[in-house]
Amino acid sequence: MADQPDNIMLAMLRKIDQRTERMAEDLHDLKVRMTSVEEGLAGVNRRLDRLEDRVERIEKRLELSDVSH
Repeated sequence: MADQPDNIMLAMLRKIDQRTERMAEDLHDLKVRMTSVEEGLAGVNRRLDRLEDRVERIEKRLELSDVSH
């Protein structure tokens, strides 16, 4: 009977260990995915910046730009 509580505790600790391991794997996956999202967003921002520059040049050529800029 004395061995039974130890076995229950070991079983519980193993479950906790498994859950912790799964959470660590999930966290790693989320970090990888978040990095990918950040890189994609940086690319979009670069494209928007270039697009803004092109629109400004077009506006200047067509004399559409405000004097206040």
